[in-house]
This record gives sequence, C-alpha cells and structure tokens, in this order.
Amino acid sequence: MEASLQFSLALAIVIIAAKGAGYLSARLGQPAVLGELLAGLILGPTFWDMLNWPIFHEARLEESFKYLAHLGVLFLMFIAGLEVDLRAMMEAGRPAVLAGVMGVITPVALGMAMAIPFGFDLQQRIFIGLVLSATSVSISAQTMMELGVLRSRVGMALLGAAVVDDILVILLLSFFVALVGGVEGGLMAVLWVIVRMVGFLTVGWWLGVRLLPRLSTIVERLPISEGVFALVIIVTLLYSWAAEALGGMAAITGAFLAGLFFGRIPLRHHIEGRMHSLAYSWLVPVFFVSIGLEVNARVLGKGGVPFALLVILVAVLSKVVGCGIGARLGGLSNGEALRLGVGMASRGEVGLIVASVGMGTGLIGEEVFASVVIMVLATTLLTPLMLRAFYPRAARQPGLAEPSEA
Repeated sequence: MEASLQFSLALAIVIIAAKGAGYLSARLGQPAVLGELLAGLILGPTFWDMLNWPIFHEARLEESFKYLAHLGVLFLMFIAGLEVDLRAMMEAGRPAVLAGVMGVITPVALGMAMAIPFGFDLQQRIFIGLVLSATSVSISAQTMMELGVLRSRVGMALLGAAVVDDILVILLLSFFVALVGGVEGGLMAVLWVIVRMVGFLTVGWWLGVRLLPRLSTIVERLPISEGVFALVIIVTLLYSWAAEALGGMAAITGAFLAGLFFGRIPLRHHIEGRMHSLAYSWLVPVFFVSIGLEVNARVLGKGGVPFALLVILVAVLSKVVGCGIGARLGGLSNGEALRLGVGMASRGEVGLIVASVGMGTGLIGEEVFASVVIMVLATTLLTPLMLRAFYPRAARQPGLAEPSEA
C-alpha cells in the first residue's frame, strides 16, 4: 500500500476513534476531550500500538501525525485567544501574574525535594523541577470552553497566568542550561533570550493592534475566495513560528496572541465559525489522540512506577497549591483560586519540549523522560475531570462570570 493511502487510512481510524470516544465521554457527562485522550492511549504503544500494525509500514507515518497534532494545538490556542475578552484579561493582571510566578516556584521546589530519595544530583534535581513547572492550558481552555466559563474571571486569569508561566519557564530553562554549559555564551545567552522575548512581544503586539484590523478590512474587499480566513491561517502560523524561532517562546503563545488580536476586529464571528469547522472536525481531535500515541508506559518497568506516580502527584499538587496561593494573594476567592490552580495542572507540549532539552543535554535519561510523558498524559486526563468537579453548575453557562464567594 502506498504511503499516502496508509496515511489516509490511519487518519480515518484516528478521527473515528476520537469522535466516537468523545461522544461516549459526553454521554457520560464528561468533557469530550477526555474520551479523545483515552482513545489515543488505547491506540498508542501502551495497548494496541496502531502505528506499528503490519498494514502501516510507512516509517514517516508517526512524523506526519506529529505535524497534524502541532497544527491542531496551534488552532486550538487561536480559538482560546479568540474567545478571550482582552480588556477583561488585562484587568485580571495581578492574580494572573502572581499565579504564574507561584506556579513556577512551587513545582521547582517540590520537584527538587521529590527527586532527592532517588539519587539524582543537584543539577538533575533542578532540571526535574523545571520540567514540572512547565504548563500547557490548551486542555483546560478546551474544557472551560465546553463548560462555558472561559470568559469568566478565572478563565481570564488562567490564560494570563499561562503566558507568565511560559515566559518564566523558558527564561529559567535558558538560564540553567547556559550555566551548566549546555549553551555557549553563558549569561549573555540568557540576556539574549530576554531581548528576543521582549522584542517579539513588542513587535507582535504593535502589529496585532495597529496593522491586523486594517489588513483584514483590505483583504475582505478583495475578490479572493475566503480571503479573510486565509489571512487568519497565515497570521496564526507566522505568529506561532515567530514566537518560537524569533522570540524563544512556545509556538502556542504566538497562536494565542493571534487569536487575541483577531478577536478585537468586527469580523470575529465570521472567523470563529470557520475556524471551529477547520479545527474541531479533525485537527484538534488528532492533537488529543496524538498525546496517547506517543506514550509507552511499558518502558518504565516495575522499578520506574513509584517514581512516575510520585511525579504525577507532585505535578498536580504543586500547580494547584502554588497557582492557587498566587491567585488568592491576587484577590480571587478561595473557590476561584482553587479552580485556577486546577486549570494550571495540565501539562502538554511545553513540558515535553523542556524534557527533550534535558535528554539532549544528558541531564535526564530515558526512564525520567518516560515518566514525564506519563505525567503529561495523566495531568491531561485529570484536569478536565477536576475542572468539571470543581465548577458549580450555576457557573456553567456561556457568558456568565462565576458566582462570588466569600
């Protein structure tokens, strides 16, 4: 069978599994994303190992799914940005900043303490803490959109805290790797990372606020089929590329910013419908399933299970406690702070990127990396369940803020 036909069949199986599992999950009163993630786990090497079936002998099949998953998470974060009220997000500045900062400090501290009994040296313990400090709110954003609470005060603070978390983790990672000799240039390399971040955010913000509204109006008047939506895709991809290649940040941050800017123009609803069709019909489900396709719990063995379980426990508690305390200090109520902390518990591609840096520099081995992947999947599965459990039904209505609490 030709490579293109293998890819077509595998893609059809993945979409069928994602949609079917999502439907069953929704019927059981859970977010659809939970079923999609479990479908990926079943199709992955832990159980069925679909990509290694005899019918799929194309070596680049797994790489092709990674590319599609990358597009899926970018468009998912664009939609999250599109849903956000920029003014409300700016007003949530203090709890967002404090939650983001505490959501990095606490996992680093607890991660270092957790690694001591397992015989890791100081550099390895610091790096494990850095891995646990990374977060990815794509799963939380999707779940909160399903619950209709992304535009609430907690939703705005959550997205802001994720941006702060992303910046801090990348700065700390760059600083640490430079100090241990993994990056040439030492502290100058770290300063260069800061300059890149500030430069990207400054230029990206100016272009998004000043240029994009005018450009969208011009493109709308041109005789181009779906010209505005094509512009949306182009800008999302360029912002994602620039965030990582030029700004040294995660690509999802650029996609989120693109969504923020397009959410401010009059054509927002025109864009939203088309992006939902493109993303949720196949790209976003492929992203969720792909997480499970990358996980092979069998490599841990019996000896690695206790460490993996402890990593999962510390990963969840450190974010819930750290971000929750930061949000509480920022002025949110106890219930709101708890929900923000739960929303920050999910890890994702950012954690995997940090872990990959550790593998490349020799700071962590395959067993630790496997534990990190299992942790990413576990927190991704747990976060939608915890969010649904901690959100009162009265708040689960689109456009309503959460009820005030003492």
